[in-house]
This record gives sequence, structure tokens and C-alpha cells, in this order.
Amino acid sequence: MKKSFLLTLLFSSSFWIFVNSQSVNHWETAVYNNDIWRYFIGFSEPDANWRLLSFNDATWAQGQGGFGYGDSDDNTIIPTCPSVFLQHKFNIPDTALIARALLSTGQEATFTSSNLPIVVVTTKQGETINDEPKITADIKIIFNGEGIRNNISDSGNVYTGKVGIEIRGVYSASLPQKPYGFETRDISGNKLNVSLLGMPPENDWVLLANYNDKTFLRNVLAFDIFNKMGNYSTRTRFCEVVLNNEYQGIYLLGEKIKQESGRVDIAKLKTADNTGDNLTGGYIIKNDYYTATDRWKSNFSPLNKPGAEVYFVYYDPKPEVLTEQQKTYIQGFINTLETILYNPSFRAPVFGYKSYIDINSFADYFILGEVTRNVDTYKKSRYFYKNKDSKDGLLHSGPAWDFDWAWRNLLENCVHFNKTDGSGWAYKINECFAWPVPPSWEVRILQDRAFANLIYSRYFELRKTILSQTQLNHTIDSVAGLIDEAQVRHFQKWKILGINVGTPESDAQPETFSGEIQKFKNWISTRLTWLDANMVGTATSSENDPVIQIKCRIFPNPVSDILYIESDKEIKNFALFNIAGVLAEERIDICDFSVTTNVAHLHPGIYLAKILFSSGEIVTTTVVKKY
Repeated sequence: MKKSFLLTLLFSSSFWIFVNSQSVNHWETAVYNNDIWRYFIGFSEPDANWRLLSFNDATWAQGQGGFGYGDSDDNTIIPTCPSVFLQHKFNIPDTALIARALLSTGQEATFTSSNLPIVVVTTKQGETINDEPKITADIKIIFNGEGIRNNISDSGNVYTGKVGIEIRGVYSASLPQKPYGFETRDISGNKLNVSLLGMPPENDWVLLANYNDKTFLRNVLAFDIFNKMGNYSTRTRFCEVVLNNEYQGIYLLGEKIKQESGRVDIAKLKTADNTGDNLTGGYIIKNDYYTATDRWKSNFSPLNKPGAEVYFVYYDPKPEVLTEQQKTYIQGFINTLETILYNPSFRAPVFGYKSYIDINSFADYFILGEVTRNVDTYKKSRYFYKNKDSKDGLLHSGPAWDFDWAWRNLLENCVHFNKTDGSGWAYKINECFAWPVPPSWEVRILQDRAFANLIYSRYFELRKTILSQTQLNHTIDSVAGLIDEAQVRHFQKWKILGINVGTPESDAQPETFSGEIQKFKNWISTRLTWLDANMVGTATSSENDPVIQIKCRIFPNPVSDILYIESDKEIKNFALFNIAGVLAEERIDICDFSVTTNVAHLHPGIYLAKILFSSGEIVTTTVVKKY
């Protein structure tokens, strides 16, 4: 069904007054150069309702386009004036064609409505948003439901209120379309938990820009895959953003990674949680850019980059919130994990590396990183989280984040990321220049054939479902269809189609959105074909993977004072015996999943640790007491 529209234009006398549109000989043309326009000479303001379709313009003058001051090429001559208001009514079957028709004349479409949610941000007196601190602004979010038009003039039916907003990101913040982080607040400036566009209530949100991703799919598809694997991924919704009355393009409104029941669902660590099970979780840490105050240095260099320094970053809670006991705990946990990883007996079934990490999440993260061949998979925005011992207690890999550099052939000197035949391994990034330097634990873990075989089996299982080319193309086509109208406006705002901007790529740059989508599909097909032929592991293992009945952790080891004993099973008793077999330390009737004991008073040397579980099982290991 055709709909009626009103094209309204206002020209200032500081511009050449010319509305003689070039004739475009294809079906998208909506306005022709010889159309009759109603016009109002701007010696005074017209009726305030002149932009409405229902406005009666019968009293306005009319003339044939184009308009000008009379220099032999004008169909309608107007007197010199401050401004002229013009109207032209027409029927059109598809609202997206309005933007395309204006594009064909070189004019930028005025943004008034969208099939996507609209986010309108207004700062006080147009104040500039910077990277910290957050400034106060007003936001309204409009979404009238699927299939219903959203108008910028509509009320904010999703959210209307105050926020604290800042620019976020590092590289992405250097690009013209800025990414933002914002905090929903009440009238007094306090954090306000709200549900936005169907996402669980919270107060921390992000607006991810798409300047560096002309497909709009790189983050979306990666998050979707990790989620379908059974892991938490940031929920996102496409939207169009207007900042201080200026159109900013397509964004992803989404969840910020943090501890929360609807997000990374782990225990909320409090400042009073300094002993026992409460001390053991939850923590979110990461490998990422760091400062002098938010990180700690690993005691180990990567196997594939000897001598390099690796840093871990406190993420949630922030370092200024964590107590010294909590910092000591998580540092000790990671240090012991690395100590075990780089020990020849790292595969041990009870006290080996599998007692410290959740191998399924590490396998899924590995697969995602390699399918996307993401240069940032391990060195930047690589998150880990740990819950309380009573609620798992293992280190998990994820959530997935930061894939705008992924799914493409990079123009850089690294064999693992610049090949056009689909080859290369993201986990081997330390063989090239990488900063920050990742620990590259996967290099070591893959020496465990059982883990490599787990990845192999998991990958080919997923290739039948969520990683099949058919399903991936279906998701890509669904997103492309959803944003097809909005992408016209986006690329009119950011004229980057056909230009190598942002992440430097070795491929030719398509000059159309549809070309970007086809290039994206072709890259994925090439990559999956290579992975199918080169995936780590095998279908069957030549080694029997010991069945782990108990996961048990004792750290730090060697120890100077506080010793942590943890397990996924309830601990009843714990004892330390010196080399002569004499009892040196004992804790009985613990009945918990974790216990700490102070061994500062013990003489330096080697001790035998004996753990009795409530189930009756017993495990033993050695503990070294330092000087």
C-alpha cells in the first residue's frame, strides 16, 4: 500500500538556492527536477505546523524546481531573502526509498523515523562527552514494537531520564563515530536499574559504534555464537542514535560486562568477604591494556615468547574496591594455575590444571577465537571469571568481547592474520608482535591431547548446527534485512563504503552494503574450509583421559603464610605432616568447600597435605613451606 509523505526543506541564504535534482533513471527516484513545489519566502516565520502532512499550504506560492535568485538557470526566481521554505507532497511504497532518493541527489536525508529503536541523547547546553568523567545527560529511548514505526518525535516509551555518559574504548574511541558507556540514574544522580529493550534490569550500558565494521555483524555474530554454545554473552540491540540533534548512525545498545545475576552470574564479592568460601568468588579479571594501578604482573612468561612480561587486570570488582586479602587471593590462584601449567605433571587428574580451569569454556572460547581469527582474542579484552568454591570455583574463559577486528584479512606483517586463504591461528599471536602480551595458556594446554581432542569433537559437533554455513548465512541475512533501511542513513553520515578505514584490510573494499555482506560470507566460508582441514586434535584419543572424580586446589605452593585449600566437594578435615610423618597442622570438622590456614609458624621444608572429604574420599599432595 502506498503512503503519503511530505518532503520539507529549509534553505538559508548562506547557501546557493538550487533544488534542481539530477534526474535518476531508476525506480528509486521520488522527486524530479521539474516537480511543482509550494514555497514560502522567509522574511518571517511560517505557521509552526508547516512540517506536518496535514498542513494546508494553499496560501503558499508555487513554482517549478529549481529555485534561485535569477542567474539564467532557474525555473522559479525568488527574491533575495534570509531563507525559503519549500514543500512537495508525493506517494511512495517504501519509506527507505526516501533516504535512497535523497542520496541520489547528493543530499543528506533528515532523520525523522526508523524501524529500529531510536536513542536520543541530549547533554546540558550541548556539553561535549569525553573519556571520563561521566557527564550528566538526558536520554530517551523509543521503540513502539516490532513492525511499528518509531518516530524521533515520539515520547521515550522505553526510557526517559538521566544518565551519566562518557566515551569508552581505546582504538574505537579514536574513530569519528564514538562509542559510549552510560549509567542510568534517578533524579538525584543515584544508579537506577532499568530494563532496556527487553534486557534484564541494570544500570550499566554501552553504545557500541559501527564505524570499524561496515557489516554491523562482527560483534553481533560472535556474541550470538558464544551464547548459542551455552555461555553468557552480552545482549545487544540495534538502534539509531541522535546526539544533541545530530544523527550519529547505527549503534549496538548492549550490556556492559559485570557481576550480576542477569549478566556474569557469580557471587557478588563484598569488602567484608575476606575469609572462607566468601573470599573465593566472584572475580572478573582480564588481559587488556593496563595502568600502573589496575594490574599485577605474572611470574611467568609465555612459552612462545620467553622473557616477555604478562599482566593481568582487575576488572570487577575494581582494584580500588578490592581488599588486600582479595587481591592476594586471586593473584595466588592465578600464580598457582600457571605454576601447575608449566610443570611436567600439569595433566595430573586431581591437582593438575583441570582442577583450576573450566575446560569446556576454554574450548568454546578457543573455537570462537579461531573461527573469527580475531587478532584480539587473547591479547585484549580477554575476560576470565571465578565463582565461589561452593558454586564451581573454577576459572572460566569469557565472556566474549571485542570482535570488530575479527572476520577479515588484516594488512599487517603477521602470517596468522594476513592470509587470504583462510589459514592462521589466533592462539599463536605471540609469534608476531602483540601488546599487551597474552599469557597464551592455550599453547601449553593443547599439549594435553585430551583437551585438543575435546576441541576437535566440539568444533565438528557445532559445524553441524550453529557453525554451519547455512545457519551463519541465515543469521547474517536476518541482520542485513533488519538494518537495510538504516544502513543507508548510516553510510550517508559516515561516507566510508569503498574506503579502507579503521582496521586496515588487505582486500578490496566493496562500494555497497550488499557487497560488504557478500564479502563477509565469503570470508567465513574460506575460513571454515581451512579449519575443517586443520583443526587441532583428533576424533579419538590415543591416551585415556583419567576421569576426574575430585577437583582440588592448594595454593600458593610454595607458601609463606596463608594456605588456601579448595575443592568442588565438601572438605571435612585437613592435615599437614612433616617429612618425618609428624602432624604439623590440622583442621577438623570443616564441612565447607574451602578453608584457609596460617602456616607462618611452620619450619621451612616439604610437607604432606592430606584432605578428607565428607564423602569419605582422601587425596594427598606435597606442600613446600618457604623461608
